[in-house]
Amino acid sequence: MSHTPPALTPQTLLAQALGWIDEETDALGPAIRPATTFLRDPADLGRAGRSFTRDDNPTFLQAEALLAALEGGEGGLLFSSGMAAATAALHTLRPGAHVVVPTRLYSGLRHWLATHGAAWGLAVTEADYGDLAGLKAILDARPADLVWIETPANPLWHVSDISAVSELAHGCGALVVADNTVATPILTRPIERSVDLVLHSGSKYLNGHADVVAGALVAAPGQGALLRRLAAIRNDYGAVLGPFEAWLLLRGMRTLKLRMETICRNALAIAGMLQDHAGVVEVLYPGLASHPGHGLAATQMSSGFGGMLSFRVAGGEPAAHRVAGAVRTIRQAISFGGLETVIEIRRGMEGPQSHTPPDLLRLSVGIEAAEDLIADLTQALAA
Repeated sequence: MSHTPPALTPQTLLAQALGWIDEETDALGPAIRPATTFLRDPADLGRAGRSFTRDDNPTFLQAEALLAALEGGEGGLLFSSGMAAATAALHTLRPGAHVVVPTRLYSGLRHWLATHGAAWGLAVTEADYGDLAGLKAILDARPADLVWIETPANPLWHVSDISAVSELAHGCGALVVADNTVATPILTRPIERSVDLVLHSGSKYLNGHADVVAGALVAAPGQGALLRRLAAIRNDYGAVLGPFEAWLLLRGMRTLKLRMETICRNALAIAGMLQDHAGVVEVLYPGLASHPGHGLAATQMSSGFGGMLSFRVAGGEPAAHRVAGAVRTIRQAISFGGLETVIEIRRGMEGPQSHTPPDLLRLSVGIEAAEDLIADLTQALAA
C-alpha cells in the first residue's frame, strides 16, 4: 500500500486516511474484509501469513496505522470496546502489582478495579494529581507498576499535568497510561509528554457518529515489546473488533479534525453562556478562565478545550432533573462524542459509590448550531 508523507498535517492525514489505496481495485475507499479464515500453504503451515480473523483481519490495519500516526506512536491496536482496551493494559500486570489512579476517574474503570482488579490481586491507590508533592510521597512510599492518567477527567473535567505525572511515574519505574478519549489527538498528544500507552474509547469522538463500540491502544516509540504483548492479550481474551465496526471507525475518524473544531467552538460558547446565567451556580469547563485547570489545559491542549462540560443549577438535584427533562433540541442520553448534543445527570449512571454531585448535569456538545443549543438551554433553565 502507498503511504502519505509524514509531514502532512493531521487534517490531511485524516481526510485521506493516510492515503492508502486498495491494491486489488485501486479504490480510494477502504474495503471491508469479513472473512474469518485465510488460505494457508499446505506445504508450509508455519509460514508467515494470515490464519484467523481474531489476529489477522486486514480491515483493522488502516485505522490502527492512522491512529498511531495521529498520536505519534510506534503502533496501535483496536479492541472490541474502550473497557476491553483498558483492561488489556491492566492485564499486562502481575497479581500484587500497584496501580495508581487519579481521584477523578471514569466510573466504569473504577468499578473494574474494585471488583475484577481486586480479584486479580491488583493494589490500587487513588491520588490527587493536582498535588504533585502528595503523588510523589505515594510513589516513594510504594513504587507503582502502572500510573493511570485521565485528562480532562470525566465528569468534573479536572486537568492533570501529563509531563509532571509521567516524570514522577517513570522515576519509580512505572508504566504510564493516558486516557485521551476526551481530548483526542487533535487537542492533546500524550506521547509527546512522555506517556507510554494511550487509550481511546473509539465509541466516542474517534467514531463520532454514536454507532460503534470500539477501543484502541497506541504504544509510544520504543514500546514494541509492550505492543506485541497487548496483541497477545487481545487474542487470548478474544477482545477483537469486528471488521464492519473497524470500517465504521475509520470512516468516522476521517472527519475528526473538522468535527472537533466545531464541537470546541460550540462548547466554549455554551460554557460562557451558562457561566453568565443567573440560574447556574457552577460551570466546569477547562476552556473557561474560571476553571482551576485552565492555565494547564491551555499549555496541553491545542486548538480548543474539547466538547465536554458540566454544570450545576440553582435548586439542586430537583432543578437538575427539571432542566434535563425540559430540553427540546438537546437529547437526554448517556455517552458522549457523537454528532448530537446530549445531556445527562451523571451520578445516576455511576451508582451509589459515585463522587459526582447528584445535581451535576453533564453536557456532550455536538456539531449543531451553537445558537440553537444556547436557545434550548436558556428555555430549559427557565422552565
